[in-house]
Amino acid sequence: MAKITRMGSNQILSNSVEYHNFVFLAGMTADDLSQDISGQTRQVLDKIDAALEANGTDKSRLLNAQIWLKDIRDRDAMNKLWVAWLGDEGRPARACVQANMADPRHLVEIMVNACK
Repeated sequence: MAKITRMGSNQILSNSVEYHNFVFLAGMTADDLSQDISGQTRQVLDKIDAALEANGTDKSRLLNAQIWLKDIRDRDAMNKLWVAWLGDEGRPARACVQANMADPRHLVEIMVNACK
């Protein structure tokens, strides 16, 4: 049976799960909720970089991304940072939708999957 590796687990979820060289990250949100969409997006992208690195991969190996915005009108501001962060490598399949957030101060949540 193939090994499943879980990191940062609690009663509800794991921050990441690796299986057969695929890395699945939980949805990432900002820690400083006083920030605007740009500030929160930067925080989330930094957290994704760290989580991917902890799992031995990086953003050039992204397979897909799911992005939830509190307000879809923030899409352009978020995309500006997303495009700069992503660069020319590893553009994933992606969805971006408006959603009610668990905490109304969260403006963006991003979940990605990558391979090693």
